[in-house]
Amino acid sequence: MKAPSALVLASASPRRLELLQQAGIEPERLLPSDVDETPERSEHPRHLARRLARLKALKAYEALKGRGETPGRFTLGADTVVAVGRQILPKAEIEDEAIESLRLLSGRTHRVFTGVCVVSPNGRVREKLSETRVRFKRLSRDDLSRYIDSGEWQGKAGGYAIQGLAGAFVVRLIGSYTGVVGLPLYETLALLQGEGFVLGPLAADASV
Repeated sequence: MKAPSALVLASASPRRLELLQQAGIEPERLLPSDVDETPERSEHPRHLARRLARLKALKAYEALKGRGETPGRFTLGADTVVAVGRQILPKAEIEDEAIESLRLLSGRTHRVFTGVCVVSPNGRVREKLSETRVRFKRLSRDDLSRYIDSGEWQGKAGGYAIQGLAGAFVVRLIGSYTGVVGLPLYETLALLQGEGFVLGPLAADASV
């Protein structure tokens, strides 16, 4: 049996790390990529998610290449964008941003786009996009107040984390739950295996 491949995750997100570990993949290292996440003029949410995932993966790959560390290593980048129509919601950093986003999401359906990009050891780039529709219940003042007080919204696209208290807001979800959390596992494993990534025993057993 071949030894498991090495993976470098171009993210500092604990959610993405936990999802990979859930799939039986333990990244060799985390190499977060600092990129400008500002949408381009009139940029569609799905294009933004794909573009940022690619930028993050390639920046980490180039950093490894500059140190002569690319042989045998796959690089993975991802980015999640929450949108209502073509309106891209921010990654909430202050309460007002989170409140505004949650009020916009209240009682309606929105889309969550997560782009995934894998750069193989030879520099080949492959990408996938996960698109999920999520409908929230109508949020009461108490719902908003309790959620804002929790602090779970900080740094989250759309001002919420579905794996926390906001899971109770979801009336319907069509698509990838793990994509909404931050890394669609089906798409990610398909990309990696398509490029020859060798899974460890636990991940191989889990895919049966």
